[in-house]
Amino acid sequence: MERKPRLSFWQIWNMCFGFLGIQFGFALQNANVSRIFQTLGADMDQVPGLWIAAPLTGLLVQPVVGYLSDRTWTGLGRRRPYFLAGAVLATLALFVMPNSPTLWVAAGTLWILDASINISMEPFRAFVGDQLPPSQRASGYAMQSFFIGTGAIVASLLPWLLAKAGVANTAAPGEVPDTVRYAFYFGGVVLFGAIGWTVLRTREYPPEALAAFEDAQPAQPLRAAAAADASPVAALGWLVAGAALAALIAVRGWDRMLYVLAGMLAAFGLLLLVARAMRPDGMLPTIVRDLRAMPLTMRRLAVVQFFSWFALFAMWIYTTAAVAGVHFGSDDPTSAAYNEGANWVGVLFAAYNGFAALAAIAIPWMARTLGLRATHLVNLWLGAAGLLSFLVIRDPQWLLLSMAGVGFAWASILSLPYAMLSDSVPAAKMGIYMGIFNFFIVIPQLVAASLLGFLLKSLFGNLPLWALAIGGASLLLAGLCVLAVPRIAAAEAKA
Repeated sequence: MERKPRLSFWQIWNMCFGFLGIQFGFALQNANVSRIFQTLGADMDQVPGLWIAAPLTGLLVQPVVGYLSDRTWTGLGRRRPYFLAGAVLATLALFVMPNSPTLWVAAGTLWILDASINISMEPFRAFVGDQLPPSQRASGYAMQSFFIGTGAIVASLLPWLLAKAGVANTAAPGEVPDTVRYAFYFGGVVLFGAIGWTVLRTREYPPEALAAFEDAQPAQPLRAAAAADASPVAALGWLVAGAALAALIAVRGWDRMLYVLAGMLAAFGLLLLVARAMRPDGMLPTIVRDLRAMPLTMRRLAVVQFFSWFALFAMWIYTTAAVAGVHFGSDDPTSAAYNEGANWVGVLFAAYNGFAALAAIAIPWMARTLGLRATHLVNLWLGAAGLLSFLVIRDPQWLLLSMAGVGFAWASILSLPYAMLSDSVPAAKMGIYMGIFNFFIVIPQLVAASLLGFLLKSLFGNLPLWALAIGGASLLLAGLCVLAVPRIAAAEAKA
């Protein structure tokens, strides 16, 4: 079989450049959406529930886009039509979001924004597996991490920079400050331009060419025994578990957000039943069978991803409230102190993305020296130290040091799991398996959105700072789980 040609530095640069725009949109969302929700009247207890839109859209969109893009071939190629469609929709959502007149409009726009970004993002992950030989995939995902870090630095800093330039950083009650509005407008332009560059400056292998390359088959076989449909008993078991949890929540009077967990259990059981009733070659039965046939490496990495993204979502939801309340002394979204603290969170988020861009340069060297698993463990524990340090640091300037550890974890989370995964799945299913793998990014975010508020109120006096500590503990667990991931000698050598 034919070897896939190696690409030049600038070819890899062009194929990954679109991630600059994708992360510009995500960074604006992560640093400012809680602020927009609180500005429009949301209580802190409501914020996690409003954030559910982000992971839920990823859960629904990414496997569908992965399935469809595996089967697409147009004049623009296989993945690039999805890059372009997502870019158009995300740009429009970025223009609308800061002008939302009410809380429900802002929440609905978040659904559209996150779904649109996911339409573009999922094929980008598969794009690296399509275009690069195994020996260059770690470098390709590291290049994506570099652009993710670079785009997020500027996007996260924008409100703070605009305030320094004299743009109004406060507004009347119920109105989003001009610093945030102009940042979103600029972000829409950058997102569309960066993704458009990749669409215009790259090419794709047609399906028959991909099938002829020697890496078309995975280094690790799929689990054939799991490929059969789930039994009705198993499906009903998930449904009953969800119903039982919902009943327990109602009887005990627990936080209503816990119904999200019950709904997830019941929805999975319903999904299995619906898949059994459909034609075997349909989209849903195919996704379910591929989910159940995941190779061992993917299954073990799923656990690592769960604890990693649980921690990240805790940070994205609660850092603004924690820093504004503890380090700037205000919980009032209309006060100058709160908005100064919210802008400083943008600086902190820019800092961790800046450190991530530097870490993306160092990670290939670390992987060659320590191996993929050890490198990922070290970086996750650096992130854990960074989040746990919020408990003891009171000078907001010193929180920049905390962000160094978070930055290394972020760069590692965005690259090394995909480098370990890409050699374990067949080329013909790269898109759908990248989409399925993202289940284990969005499911922990749904769990975090439903569980963190309950934990804070029950155990930590409803103090947002402790959500960051929970995130640090979750990263420690993620690092330990890396040790259970099988070591694929070929993948380590290619790193």
